[in-house]
Amino acid sequence: MSDKVNNSQPPRQLALSVGLRDDATLENFFSHHNDLAVQAIEGVAEGVGESFVYLWGESGAGCSHLLQAGCHQAGRYQRSAFYLPLGQFKAQGPAILDGLESLDLVCIDQLEQIVGMPEWEEALFHLFNRIRDAGHYLLIAADAAPRQLEIALPDLDSRLRWGVVLRIQALDDDGKLAALRARAYDRGIDLSEEVAQFILNRSPRQTGELFLLLDHLDQASLSAKRKVTIPFVKQLLGW
Repeated sequence: MSDKVNNSQPPRQLALSVGLRDDATLENFFSHHNDLAVQAIEGVAEGVGESFVYLWGESGAGCSHLLQAGCHQAGRYQRSAFYLPLGQFKAQGPAILDGLESLDLVCIDQLEQIVGMPEWEEALFHLFNRIRDAGHYLLIAADAAPRQLEIALPDLDSRLRWGVVLRIQALDDDGKLAALRARAYDRGIDLSEEVAQFILNRSPRQTGELFLLLDHLDQASLSAKRKVTIPFVKQLLGW
């Protein structure tokens, strides 16, 4: 799949070239008490149900994964979509929001990055209205619930509370262990529970970093033609 779901994005947006991770799909999201969020993403991707969904959760909980998954899923329905992480592009100014209402689905990540910035807040408020008037769908993610963000613009604050607001629950250690083994299985890696627990006890705790580590192990094991065992992990990572 290309970086953009299709070529219907406005020229200004095409120039941003925001890539989607190939592995950021609904199938690769270990829901673990987040089934409602997965259902909501499926809905906005297909263009049914609530037209505005707001996700929030701590760093590493999976909000960015779900927003990108929404774009991938929209592509399967032949619908246009765009993923915009505000932390990466806020320096370019709110003009980057112009024309996004023409897309079937707009996914705006890291909303907390522009809180308290008047021009950005006003631009988002107007984009929200344009998307609603166009009958299209909006998916927003942040690290806190709307009421906790301290949005300065009252009109935007009220808009953010309109739709479905869902907290993404981060995986506990048991969930991370299960997710790590499930991802390994999908990649064709024979990862025993003992090895997975060894990795979990010594690696970064965020799920995304765990999966990056698994990718590294996969590539190294293929190159060395060795199974992923505790001795192999120790040798490769110096643990």
